[in-house]
Amino acid sequence: MTTPAARTPRTPGRVLGAGLSFLLSTAAFPALAQEQPTMNPEAFEAAKQTYFEQCAGCHGVLRKGATGKHLLPELKTKAADGTETVTGTLKLGQDRLERIISFGTEGGMNNFDGILTSEQIADLATYIQIDPPKPPEMSLAQMIQTRKVYIEPEDYPTEPLHGRNWENFFVVIERDVGKVAVIDGDTKEVLAHIPTGYAVHVLKASEHHSIDEPENPGRFWYTMGRDGKMTKIDLWQNPENMLVAEVKIAYDARDVAVSGDGKYVIGGGYWPPHFAIVDALTMEPKKVVSTRGVNVDGEYVEESRVAAIYTTPHEPTWLVAVKELGQIWQVDYTDIDNLRIDKIDNSKFLHDGFFDPTGRYFQIAANASDQMVVVDSKTRKLEAIIDTKSKPHPGPGANWVDPNCGPVGGTTHLGTGHVTVWGNDPADHPDNAWKICYEVETDGPGLFIRTHPTSKYVWADQTLHPEPEIQQSVQVIDKATGEIVKTIQLTEVEGYVAVHFEFNQDGTEVWASVWNRKDSKTDNGEIVVFDAETLEEKARIKGLFAPTGKFNVFNRSNHKT
Repeated sequence: MTTPAARTPRTPGRVLGAGLSFLLSTAAFPALAQEQPTMNPEAFEAAKQTYFEQCAGCHGVLRKGATGKHLLPELKTKAADGTETVTGTLKLGQDRLERIISFGTEGGMNNFDGILTSEQIADLATYIQIDPPKPPEMSLAQMIQTRKVYIEPEDYPTEPLHGRNWENFFVVIERDVGKVAVIDGDTKEVLAHIPTGYAVHVLKASEHHSIDEPENPGRFWYTMGRDGKMTKIDLWQNPENMLVAEVKIAYDARDVAVSGDGKYVIGGGYWPPHFAIVDALTMEPKKVVSTRGVNVDGEYVEESRVAAIYTTPHEPTWLVAVKELGQIWQVDYTDIDNLRIDKIDNSKFLHDGFFDPTGRYFQIAANASDQMVVVDSKTRKLEAIIDTKSKPHPGPGANWVDPNCGPVGGTTHLGTGHVTVWGNDPADHPDNAWKICYEVETDGPGLFIRTHPTSKYVWADQTLHPEPEIQQSVQVIDKATGEIVKTIQLTEVEGYVAVHFEFNQDGTEVWASVWNRKDSKTDNGEIVVFDAETLEEKARIKGLFAPTGKFNVFNRSNHKT
């Protein structure tokens, strides 16, 4: 580790309060004129990398805040009456910042004492008291230079080379080692560990009921790493050759999607804030579009990041969630030289979402607004806004049929132990559409919720609860009653958590992940397989590196939620 940086004087403080919002306000501390601390170059670069890996997703590369509060050294705001308020990290001082990073807050920020060393925490606390460096831009020409082709398209096989049931493969994110595992869902064998971008956030494939229904939906998968690297995976290849091409479209990124005709892939950048359209066959970048702009409050936002991208099943468009603007951009890809973009105002800060069972309505979380936003992809307009508990986070989401409300959707929350369920069938159940049907109180806040059309149950994790036993447990909700019927602790090993679910092709199994928050770069993760009917454990798949998101080929390419 590098030599510790010079520190600011410690600021007297209080016991950790209700969250970072309070701790960054003038109510916590009087105004102090303080100099920014200094760090030696090695410590600064190491802390900058730690910030990118652990903090930028919530607080922004420029540290102006989004789901998390701003982390600027000093920020002055003026109220309508002329009163000036000064907030910032310099007010908190080194000691308090270290404690916030170490132990988290009640407002939903994770604790990092089990993930980072004390020296990393100290350097990070110093780093966020210094003005943030501005990263460089990335041009289309720079993207093109990063393209690598490992297997030429003309050499792709015309049938699977391995003779396996590839539609029941699971493509699994191995987060911090920058890999994706491919697992045979029939035999539970780990077939490959494919090198991809760092901390892949999501994978997407072509879909069966997309606008032109491309041939063999689910064969090609496209990943997006947090380092902006997009990779193309061919599940028909032998395992050692499944990575066929890659290209870098940003320095920090989150999502990717395939056009309904299978011709293009779109990747969304956190930095630079833009999206890039890439030829799906050759992986050659074709167009880049900036997402900087004016938000729903009428303010210009430089760091307006692409949080999520989804292919509309029945329209030749993508839905691009521009996080800080509070806008969904519906991008028509029929003529990429003359893009039609409909900008749909809604709420900040947009994160992730899912379609209703018809594929018409898109339901997306606006985390910091405590809302679910509904967009009608047919009319290209805002359909509804649903107020929820603190910081909804549906992940891939869940749709099912409730005996009272009819078709419904559901979400977990980052800020509270609840599952919120709302009606999402305006055609046949208009009285319940976009209204909360019921809420389920769980043991703690979580990241993911999942079900399957053939299942009686909905599964929810509780990964963000501070107590280890709850972090390690998942809860199963009965669709018929809305009650929790079982709590299952997946592990008792210190430092491990349970996260994310996916069903197999026929819906008879549920796969849940277990991984070590502190040391996710060794093969100490596993997937626990449950019988979807009896809820009993069937198997454990080992030899994995922090397995997080799991994507079953058939379910994801056929929208089985």
